[in-house]
Amino acid sequence: MGCLFALFAGVFPRLALLIVWIARPKMVDAAFDTWIWPLLGLIFLPFATLIYVILYWAGGNLSAGDWVWVGFAALLDLLHWAGGWTQRRQAPGYRSSPA
Repeated sequence: MGCLFALFAGVFPRLALLIVWIARPKMVDAAFDTWIWPLLGLIFLPFATLIYVILYWAGGNLSAGDWVWVGFAALLDLLHWAGGWTQRRQAPGYRSSPA
């Protein structure tokens, strides 16, 4: 059950951003000038990109409080990457140093 939760936690922001991008492309187009930034956000910082798109659509310009939420989401994305990096030693057959 824990693995299923981890799978959903890892996939949810990417899936949610992809659904928003497909269902409401004007939301993403309003927040970004080109298609490359949301694509990079989808790959590297999906939760922060999703929060940015939602907050930009809600108010147009982001205030300082909105940037706090985007920063918090970016921190969560970075912690997700760091957790995967540190937990790789628990994988069976992982060698920490080259032979």
